[in-house]
Amino acid sequence: MFAANYRSLKSIRMDMGGVNLFIGENGVGKSNLYRALQLVQAAVRGRLAYEIAREGGMASALWSGKRRAGGPVRVKLEVELLDEVAALSFHYRVEAGLRPPIDAAGFAFEPQVKEEELKVDAGRSVTVMKRAGPGIFVRNGSGRMEEHPEKALTSETAVALLGDAGHYPEVGTLRRVIDGWRFFHGFRTDRDSPLRSPCLAVTATMLDEDGSNLAAVFATLRHTRQDTVDLDRAVADAFGGARLVVPDPMEFAEFSLVFPDFPQREFSPRELSDGQMRFLALAGALLSYRRPRFIALNEPETSLHPDMLPALAAMIATACADSQIWIVTHSEALAAEIEARCGTRRKRVIRTDGATWIEGMRLTGMMDEDE
Repeated sequence: MFAANYRSLKSIRMDMGGVNLFIGENGVGKSNLYRALQLVQAAVRGRLAYEIAREGGMASALWSGKRRAGGPVRVKLEVELLDEVAALSFHYRVEAGLRPPIDAAGFAFEPQVKEEELKVDAGRSVTVMKRAGPGIFVRNGSGRMEEHPEKALTSETAVALLGDAGHYPEVGTLRRVIDGWRFFHGFRTDRDSPLRSPCLAVTATMLDEDGSNLAAVFATLRHTRQDTVDLDRAVADAFGGARLVVPDPMEFAEFSLVFPDFPQREFSPRELSDGQMRFLALAGALLSYRRPRFIALNEPETSLHPDMLPALAAMIATACADSQIWIVTHSEALAAEIEARCGTRRKRVIRTDGATWIEGMRLTGMMDEDE
């Protein structure tokens, strides 16, 4: 991934592995790395301008340090996705900035999408879509670049506009993959949290980002897949031998826990602690019926008892067989557990001259030990 001019990310490029473990002090920019990937997903969903506006607009999103005079001031984001089965790679770039003073199009402080490009590499790199301003050029069935008849609004992304058209398979593939990413920034555990309520009994192959379908995720594993070995092990390890009870759903899906000290008593979600509920939500995120290609966890150790961290690391090790995992943590203990189980090395996030950086990383994005 590459990000430039976004908050504390002046210009950073890094290679990503199967498990990407970030640790660092408060205020060094760990969440900005995480958020940059969320903005890429927002771009393919057509919500990039909205998401930037929601976090305070371009004035808040732009790098606040020294800039080169005369050049355009833009947030730049790039990702490269590898499809090993099809032997293809997709390279997507998007840039967003402010409206020029003389431009009457768009709202005065609305973030504007300035440029986009999608390249596909199957032995050689080919541009399949390019956008500059409102004009979009796309490669047609005969392999020639042609101008798309519809102009993009300044708040729209071309990848979302073309993805909805249904005629551009490469754009559609990129959009489906990135749209399926899951970002679990945190879970509400108050009395009215969706985690604590029954949910509609609809088959759920993945956990929603707010955890609102957690009971359906558990029911899908128990009654559709009929395989909860990993889930049962995680619950038992985290809660001292406890057992997850998931009745056959009727109108609603529900679950409860039975603890060894009270074998005849089922504890409903409303009776469980914040830490217990957070762990169960993480279990739903990491052990679902169909795991996302990419799972991001932001400070998953929050509210967890230290005794739960080995079980959390074990779930991450299970999930990384199918998913690329991104973890931001403050916990040295959790980082050590993940390193031991996944064979990865933590990346320490630091500040250098006010900009977020990874300790020991070269400008190429490779770590010193890799070279």
